[in-house]
Amino acid sequence: MTAPSTVDESRDGPATDGDPWPVDAYDRPDGVGVRDRLLVLPSVICSHQVADRIADAVDGAVSASHDHGCSQLGADETQTERSLRGVANNPNVAGAVVVGLGCEGVQSDALAATLADDGVPVRELSIQGVGGSAEAVERGVDHARALIDRGSRTATAGLGDLTVGVVSGDLRDSTVERADPLVGSLVDRVVEAGGRVVVAGTERLRPHADAVEGTDRLGAVLGGGDAPRTAGPARRAAERSVEEVTRAWGGRPIRELVPYGAPATHDSGVALVDAPAQFAEAATGLAAAGAHVVVHATADGVPTGHPIVPVCKVTGDGETYAALEGDIDVDARAASAADLASTVGRVAGGERTCAERHGLTTFAITRVGPSM
Repeated sequence: MTAPSTVDESRDGPATDGDPWPVDAYDRPDGVGVRDRLLVLPSVICSHQVADRIADAVDGAVSASHDHGCSQLGADETQTERSLRGVANNPNVAGAVVVGLGCEGVQSDALAATLADDGVPVRELSIQGVGGSAEAVERGVDHARALIDRGSRTATAGLGDLTVGVVSGDLRDSTVERADPLVGSLVDRVVEAGGRVVVAGTERLRPHADAVEGTDRLGAVLGGGDAPRTAGPARRAAERSVEEVTRAWGGRPIRELVPYGAPATHDSGVALVDAPAQFAEAATGLAAAGAHVVVHATADGVPTGHPIVPVCKVTGDGETYAALEGDIDVDARAASAADLASTVGRVAGGERTCAERHGLTTFAITRVGPSM
């Protein structure tokens, strides 16, 4: 759906030069948020249209439509529930309205109870429980408005206070030679400041599992073979050196493997999220891991963002930039490490990314196996 802005419209203009750190942020019980989202969360595919309508009716609300939560098998259903919980616990989320149908596998009342135990301000309803779709929209809008208490940026955050998500979407020359090294320089700055980085794209490490520092703890994941849909990226990664496939995080050692949909627990440094590099699925995994901001290196110029976290698009491809200049936040051919850190700082402080300005979001959860 189209995600409304929750930041000052005056920040739409051209970026200003200079170091923006520290930036204004939102107080959270365990730190800070850089956005103030009210999340309308369907627990199942069957309730996503109602969730969308609720979010559309409430200023500052976003929905996270997905095609999961029903007729899933074992580990897939568990992963879906874990991912929805993780996203609702993201520090950019100020509260959540969980919307169910009433007969799904991932039950809305159970999910809402878990979120309440986590300390998330939450309300819940099911379409069957309130008497139908129209009634659910009306009730959901009331719940959302009751939860909306628009926060003010009363906290401050430095680069070291953030969890930065990173996904490099491809292994084309322009990405490996220009975009990834620039993103890696940002990772260096975040880690040196005491912050955290979470990286998606497990498939690119599989051909190099023995050579990546820290992967002695990741053998079960990286040595487990390739699913058909990630076999292509893994083959392309095998044609690259380990130094090339890890440039997006500067080749730093991996301190933790984060299951898809779960929060990262490392204090600082780089953690690997068990997520593919496909953008929509990667962004959800990174958001669930706790990323405040996601940096997406892409030669394809994928223009969409994510409803929960602002996404900075970085490309090193001249043709992509020429075709999609209005969708790219950073041209890696011209930007320095300081430029990228400054861009991320301005975004963390409220400046909208290209995807946010265009209202483009996508939400997806990766699958373990087939659904029925």
